[in-house]
Amino acid sequence: MNFNKHSNLEGKHAFLSASKYHWINYDEEKLAVAFQNFMAAQRGTELHEHAKRCIQLGTKLMKSKKTLNMFVNDAIGYRMTPEQPLYYSNNCFGTADAICFRDGVLRIHDLKTGVTPTHMEQLYIYAALFCLEYDVKPETIQIELRIYQSDDIIVEIPDPEVVKAIMAKIVEFDACLCRMQEGA
Repeated sequence: MNFNKHSNLEGKHAFLSASKYHWINYDEEKLAVAFQNFMAAQRGTELHEHAKRCIQLGTKLMKSKKTLNMFVNDAIGYRMTPEQPLYYSNNCFGTADAICFRDGVLRIHDLKTGVTPTHMEQLYIYAALFCLEYDVKPETIQIELRIYQSDDIIVEIPDPEVVKAIMAKIVEFDACLCRMQEGA
């Protein structure tokens, strides 16, 4: 049989896909909620791409208390790198929305476009990944973490001991996973 070509669909995923089959049990109300969440996630991805481009080009946005504007303008002001991967191993890596390390100060900023309450742990993990990848001891630097969400900025200065504990857990769990992968 000659199957139809659908090259325009490469890399795309349908909302009603076979791999996310749970929708077959939805009613219209649940479908509407799931679709709204899907669209919000897509919008978040687009906003992150827009922010990245603005930061790369050094294009500040109008000064305001809007989440996106504050995130972009602060990242440009601190000369941060957008969407920077941080890598320890194939088992543990992530991408910081904006990061810089200058004059002994590590800054990591995270843009949250949804309304779900945020958790600073994600940024602690980025700090730990940075320290592991670049062989930096967290107690020898200053670290500032920021979450931008709902037209507000949450700032935290992490305890270096907490970052060190996360680093140790990454190393331990990575070794554990490697042993499991070898045995698989």
